[in-house]
Amino acid sequence: MKNPSTLNKPQTDWNRLETMTDDEIDTSDIPPIPPEMFAKAMVKRGLKTRDSKAQLTIRVDKDVLAWFKAHGRGYQTQINALLRAYMEASKSARR
Repeated sequence: MKNPSTLNKPQTDWNRLETMTDDEIDTSDIPPIPPEMFAKAMVKRGLKTRDSKAQLTIRVDKDVLAWFKAHGRGYQTQINALLRAYMEASKSARR
C-alpha cells in the first residue's frame, strides 16, 4: 500500500519559481507564432474599441506628405493627432 502522505505532497518548488527571473525561464519548447495566426485572430467580445474613424480621401501637398512619411510608421495617426489638436484649439478659441 502507498503512503498517503506522499501522494498529496506538491512537487512544485514554489520558492524557486518565485525567485526565478524571466531570463531563467526555458521557452525553447514554445513554437514561434507566425504572422498568419495573427491575421486569423478574433477580437474577443466585450473589449472596448477605439472611437470609430471614417475613411476618406484628401489631397495634400506632396512635400507635406513626404515630410510625414519620413517620420516612419504611424504618419496617418500623426496627421490625425494634429488635426484633432487644431480642432480642440479652435473650440477653445470660439469660447
